[in-house]
Amino acid sequence: MISAAVLRGIGSLTRARAAFTGTETHMNMCEIQEASSAHRKRRESPLAVRCYSHAKVETDEEFDSRWVTYFSKPDLDAWELRKGMNTLIGYDLVPEPKILDSALRACRRLNDLASAIRILEAVKDKSGPHKEIYPYVIQELKPTLQELGISTPEELGIDKI
Repeated sequence: MISAAVLRGIGSLTRARAAFTGTETHMNMCEIQEASSAHRKRRESPLAVRCYSHAKVETDEEFDSRWVTYFSKPDLDAWELRKGMNTLIGYDLVPEPKILDSALRACRRLNDLASAIRILEAVKDKSGPHKEIYPYVIQELKPTLQELGISTPEELGIDKI
């Protein structure tokens, strides 16, 4: 439940913001400063907030399995492939080679070479300053890349562009 004092503070801050944006022009600068200082005084007393999560923590194996299953779906289309890769790359991690293997096989099923190369470029980008990660991933994916006929960005020469 939000207290009345907090609501009053939000209201005065909203009015001050509105004055700065020009939607309410009847407030002068003194009223804006007064509203802002009143909000600051109310904000000094911290509210106790507790956030509990009842969600089950996913293990690394479950995470990998979920993504391998996602990319292995036989009815996966190009949009779902891009959406999945965008979500996966958005995490603070470099995907495991077995996830990338599944994603590259999905690219082959869709006959989408551009997405396959983009996946490899994204992995190289996600590796960041850790120069040993990308060669390890390529080493692990080499049999899959040869089987599917996919060249790395380095083999194509597009890593120097």
